[in-house]
Amino acid sequence: MLCLPWQGGRRARTPRRFHPPAATQFPQRGRPPLSQSSCPVSGHLPGQGGDGDACLEDSAGRPADRRCGRICLPGLYPAGRHGTGRTEKKSAAPPRGAQGLKEGRALYNRHCYFCHGYNGDARTLASTYLSPPPRDFTALDPGRVSRSRFIDSVKKGRPGTAMMGFAGRLSEAQIEAVVDFVMETFVRRKARNTRYHSPENGWVDHERYRAAYPFALGEIPLDRPDDALTPVQRRGKALFMSACITCHDRARVEEEGPHWDPRAVSFPRVKGPAGDAVSGASPYGRHDVAPRLRGLTALERSGERLFQDNCAFCHGADGSGRNWIGSFLQPHPRDLTDPAFAAVTNHDRLLQVIREGLPGTTMPAWRDVLDEAEQEAVAAYVERAFFRRGRGNAP
Repeated sequence: MLCLPWQGGRRARTPRRFHPPAATQFPQRGRPPLSQSSCPVSGHLPGQGGDGDACLEDSAGRPADRRCGRICLPGLYPAGRHGTGRTEKKSAAPPRGAQGLKEGRALYNRHCYFCHGYNGDARTLASTYLSPPPRDFTALDPGRVSRSRFIDSVKKGRPGTAMMGFAGRLSEAQIEAVVDFVMETFVRRKARNTRYHSPENGWVDHERYRAAYPFALGEIPLDRPDDALTPVQRRGKALFMSACITCHDRARVEEEGPHWDPRAVSFPRVKGPAGDAVSGASPYGRHDVAPRLRGLTALERSGERLFQDNCAFCHGADGSGRNWIGSFLQPHPRDLTDPAFAAVTNHDRLLQVIREGLPGTTMPAWRDVLDEAEQEAVAAYVERAFFRRGRGNAP
């Protein structure tokens, strides 16, 4: 192979005085057959390409742009790649038999469909997240696909992409089977693979989900208010949320909202004072320290124990509701230190809430957990520790 240096920002022209060997024959039109000594990327023979359209390739046989810096004239020195002494084999190998394609289909459906899709066109949920997106096999030119390169990609993966290597997961025969299936089904024939929503895949009556199709296809935004939907659309939305969203969770919405919620999703709750300045600086841990009260009655001391063992998990040891779980719950637990709440809550109302709970919130009813004396003790402690503090009286 003759390699000429890159000239400036353009592909260099073939030297005017270059004369190929007399024995070399060039077809007048069209691309030469791949069996001839042509470039492994474009299929050009020496002299083809017109105005500087000679083929460029790098050491891996890919279009090189400026990486290679050479113009390759295969056929003059038919060594294939630069200095390798071997010729790149094209995808001329015949496809495997029916059994081999069946095996390749099963392997593809198990290992490859999630990114590349059941139809090989990469129209998948994964492709909306990945950059660069997975390869669309149906867009490949069969005449420019190398079977050996395909196998190498499946074995070793593709650096800089999400394509992993399967050398340690699949055998040589399995890799060849799935490559032959992809090349025959998607690259050559552009055929559709198995339909996913089929009885064999567990979808016995997929038509019953027809009302959910507009949400899965993005025709109706998922966040459209229910009162703006027809009864059929509301039923379809419910079906989508219960049966489809696991795989189609990138449904279209009109308002995506914040992409990051600053609230904590995990935080260890440690009882007692902070052991050091670092742990004590936590915005959540500081609310897990109970107030130190003097002169508690026996009833209030019993209420303190019950509150810290049961109520502090949501309300925080300091009663503020600003601990981790309190910040996570919706609606947030009541801030018992709020003066406005203390001002409108008498003893009977406090006991009623402890006993009956609050519908529409995470406040449960404690009547089946605490007896009446224990409920009285909790109320007494809340009034002493938090209500009095809220009214401006020191504990």
